Amino acid sequence: MDPALTEAPAVPTPTSVPRASGARRVERLCHATGLLLVLSGLAHLVVFAVDGGPWDGPVSWRKPVTFGVSFGVTLIAVTWVTSYLRVGARPRALLLAVFAADCVVEVGGITLQAWRGVPSHLDMETPFDTAVSMTLAVGGGVLVALLTVFAVASFRHRPSGPAGMDLAVRSGFAILLVALASGAAMIARGVVLTRTGHQEAAYHSTAPLKPLHGVSLHAVLILPALVWLLSRTSWSGPLRRRILYCAIGCYVAAVIGAGVWAALTY
Repeated sequence: MDPALTEAPAVPTPTSVPRASGARRVERLCHATGLLLVLSGLAHLVVFAVDGGPWDGPVSWRKPVTFGVSFGVTLIAVTWVTSYLRVGARPRALLLAVFAADCVVEVGGITLQAWRGVPSHLDMETPFDTAVSMTLAVGGGVLVALLTVFAVASFRHRPSGPAGMDLAVRSGFAILLVALASGAAMIARGVVLTRTGHQEAAYHSTAPLKPLHGVSLHAVLILPALVWLLSRTSWSGPLRRRILYCAIGCYVAAVIGAGVWAALTY
């Protein structure tokens, strides 16, 4: 039996460990920022309904909608999930503050270009567009670095929380690394195509990897949230363990399926 899902040794929950007031302020800031990003994305869904235009393609209202909602949800999720990691309060607060700022830069750049009617990524047509595209690329690199640090921390020391949370957090971060790798691959391939004079091909080159990137991005929220919900039921430990294993298995199957599709169409 997996000791991570047994009921016996009580593992301290994040709420049982006092945190510095500075860390709590950063958490509140991240939650508020994430909510604003989600609202920004939903607001642009209204803009799309009024203004119309294509939903797909490098220039569309889809990008501020999906990126705003996705970045907002991810920021809130990472802020919550990292409270289960055994890392110092100050390093975590610093990493979360940088992460929140980077999320704002990414969504802000994408939204700005949508209102200007030009592509946000891989657009090197003018010096300004190049600056925005490179800023977004660098920001993506910062996101990869920050989330990798949190992922490594989850495997270095067993996360706290209710039974099964350590497995859910580690699985979520492991799947998140797939999202980061696929995102980096999209940017790298697009930049190479752009630099070699294949601008249109660069815009379309990201399509095969988008499902893999999207599916694997939110496991770090869904799996820990499932454990949190299960911990508030009266169901037995073995039943909750089976549900968690089933959820992880389904998620891994979805990621593998998206990965196979990407390999066949890349």
